[in-house]
Amino acid sequence: MEDSSAVVEKLAFGRKLGGEPKKKAVSRSVKAELQFLVGRIRRYLKEGQYAQRVGRGAPVFFASVLEYLAAEDEELGKLLAGVTIAHGGVLLNINLALLPNKAAAAAGSNKSPTKSAAKSPK
Repeated sequence: MEDSSAVVEKLAFGRKLGGEPKKKAVSRSVKAELQFLVGRIRRYLKEGQYAQRVGRGAPVFFASVLEYLAAEDEELGKLLAGVTIAHGGVLLNINLALLPNKAAAAAGSNKSPTKSAAKSPK
């Protein structure tokens, strides 16, 4: 018969109960310092069934090649000039003092639009 501590460890699935809190997950794009999303490229590689298996390094390498081509190839850079990559680039860090007050924004949204704004300019 097993003692109760062994049962508790099995129920914890590799983590001790009451231990340190679980760390926040870090994406593979952040680890590789890439703007292109590695997880999304992996999903497309698997869904496209280009091969039976997709290794761990394949989407990272593919994302880095795509990012390099988008940055360095002039024709491709012109083609992708207006494209916005979801969750890509630098995160906004705006000082809270520069943002408008929530109370002022809520009061401004309650006003009805004026007649001049409702007309279309023709």
